[in-house]
Amino acid sequence: MHLSNLCTEITEVTSSAETAVCNLGSINLGRHLTNGQFDFEKLAATVRHAVPMLDRVIDINYYPVPQAASSNSRWRPVGLGVMGLQDVFFQMRWVFDSPEARELSARIQEEIYFHALSASVDLAEKHGPHTAFPETRAAQGEFQFDLWGITPKDTTRWEALRVRMKTHGLRNSLLIAIAPTATIASIVGCYECIEPQISNLFKRETLSGEFMQINKYLVLELKQLGLWSEEMRTRIKMAEGSIQKIDEIPDELKQIYRTVWEIPMRSLIDMAADRGAFIDQSQSLNLFAESPNIGRLSSMYMYAWKKGIKTTYYLRSRPATKIAKTTVAVANRAIAEQPKTYDSSQAIACSLDNPGSCEACQ
Repeated sequence: MHLSNLCTEITEVTSSAETAVCNLGSINLGRHLTNGQFDFEKLAATVRHAVPMLDRVIDINYYPVPQAASSNSRWRPVGLGVMGLQDVFFQMRWVFDSPEARELSARIQEEIYFHALSASVDLAEKHGPHTAFPETRAAQGEFQFDLWGITPKDTTRWEALRVRMKTHGLRNSLLIAIAPTATIASIVGCYECIEPQISNLFKRETLSGEFMQINKYLVLELKQLGLWSEEMRTRIKMAEGSIQKIDEIPDELKQIYRTVWEIPMRSLIDMAADRGAFIDQSQSLNLFAESPNIGRLSSMYMYAWKKGIKTTYYLRSRPATKIAKTTVAVANRAIAEQPKTYDSSQAIACSLDNPGSCEACQ
């Protein structure tokens, strides 16, 4: 399989005669809580509204080349994704990598996959299946989780859907793809796709200007505890958006409001693998390493491969230098601007004395 360009969540057929086209949309999971609990009925309604809308885009869209138009009409692929998973966990006050969070993440994806397939079968009943349906595994009654060797808990509804799918077909060859959502998540005010937060306080730069972003959930909790103040804001800024070394903040909050740099990547990979059984395309899974080296990266990506992850996206690391904090007091700024130190494994990562260990020149 060959992938190109950026979005690694898209895995579609392409050839000299067909140019793959992605028709994407994402559900804001943070807007699907009712009385502090995740509302699966509301999620089902959202999915069943979203799939016909994405399908309709295929018919009314403009195609710059005929290969794209023929491919899209033949396969009718769509990619329904998610954003705001971190918002869900913050609202429920769950630690991102806790067992209950991992279970909820997998169930959300199963529900989206089930209702997306159901909506596509409904469309096939009305308008007929997509032209290439007989060539797909779905025509034989296979779901994505069958290929993973996974058995859902409620098999009765899946078997009923399998019969409908084999009888009426699917309107869309592909239905699920989790895109990065960097821009749209910023527009609607939620956290990106399936990722933990990068920082509790940071500056976002766009063509429209620079905007200070701060974790509203953390601020609300600190206000309730009487801990939110200009001094607290400055201390969080000094700590690069982390609250782990602020003694006044309770340990429970420190666990809930960890940043992605403070969460094991194994947890992100495990959650992505649980989710993958219910994704017929893929997911743009960013991985994070504050101080990457060859050994750590090899271990991380080999683990992802063994877990069955189809694709990953960016590897994000932190810069070796820190931004000067000109908006805080001089005394505090002097502390922030102390030179960064490196341990032996970090220092060897890009050393001219050890070219075999350098990530840049290998």
